Amino acid sequence: MAGLTYRDAGVDIDAGERLVDRIKPLAAATRTADILGGVGGFAGLCKVPSDLDEPVLVSGTDGVGTKLKLAFATGIHDSVGIDLVAMCVNDVLTVGARPLFFLDYFATGALDVDVGEAVVRGIAEGCRQAGCALLGGETAEMPGMYAAGEYDLAGFAVGVAERRRLLDGSRAAPGDVLLGLPASGLHSNGFSLARRALLDEAGLPLDQPAEGIPGATLGETLLTPTRIYARAVAAALTAAPEAVHAICHVTGGGLPGNLPRVLPAGTGAAVDPSTWPRPPVFDLVQRAGAVAEVEMRRTFNLGLGMILAVAAGEAETLRKTLEAAGETVHAIGHVEASSATGEARVRYVGDA
Repeated sequence: MAGLTYRDAGVDIDAGERLVDRIKPLAAATRTADILGGVGGFAGLCKVPSDLDEPVLVSGTDGVGTKLKLAFATGIHDSVGIDLVAMCVNDVLTVGARPLFFLDYFATGALDVDVGEAVVRGIAEGCRQAGCALLGGETAEMPGMYAAGEYDLAGFAVGVAERRRLLDGSRAAPGDVLLGLPASGLHSNGFSLARRALLDEAGLPLDQPAEGIPGATLGETLLTPTRIYARAVAAALTAAPEAVHAICHVTGGGLPGNLPRVLPAGTGAAVDPSTWPRPPVFDLVQRAGAVAEVEMRRTFNLGLGMILAVAAGEAETLRKTLEAAGETVHAIGHVEASSATGEARVRYVGDA
């Protein structure tokens, strides 16, 4: 009588090896000049770039959150990998770093090679957009830990910056212009509220277009991947490094929860919501859940994914630079003196 095997216990080593074989060409396509070795070893290798006088390594980690629930429900798995890279890389950009490499962690109860490949294909695409290498990762098959057809993702980005060029927000000052770069949608924040409002409260189907959002199903709209701002930020820092005083990645918490993180004490931000378009998906969520505006502002990005605080005299030059890098740019307000604390440091122009 044959004894138990690892496969009997729910772990398919052969499937894992097939997935690695599919991942290798995806990772190879993202290789950069600083990468040493390839995928398949116990560790990934990257040399420190030689074009910096005093290089500082910058790291960031994040996941995709409950947006994954929509991937499971729709069977669309090739966009959440872009989200994973974006959430990590966009954080690294805020200190003025350029991304070097990315690592991923993919965990599931029973490995589906096709799904795993689709996820990693998205990760590789995100790395391509960010200009960094997919250096390696980990695939974990853990029977009993996840429901059938579900998985979890975590990512880890490492970038590099010149020490004297690091952005810590201390240079931001009253009078600085705030340049906002559009978000592609909800990005990867607020999905617990969005799912509750759209699916539970309003009962909207994921496989049909939603009111006011033509051309895609609701599921496709919600799974629009997070925008990656690496090339635009690099262009701005190259064109006018002294004029970029702070960079804010608008994640969970919206503008009130994130802008104060990059502004020095004694300052705040005055922003005018009429200066940028609000994507209709946010209005859909607000109507479906009867969500108050203050809750929308402190949960979602509401159309802005990255904000740069720049010297007023260089704002026009930087606007043109960002536009040349493929961005639409909105002057959304300015930095001002403020004695407020917390979220109140962001003042909405036009509020009573």
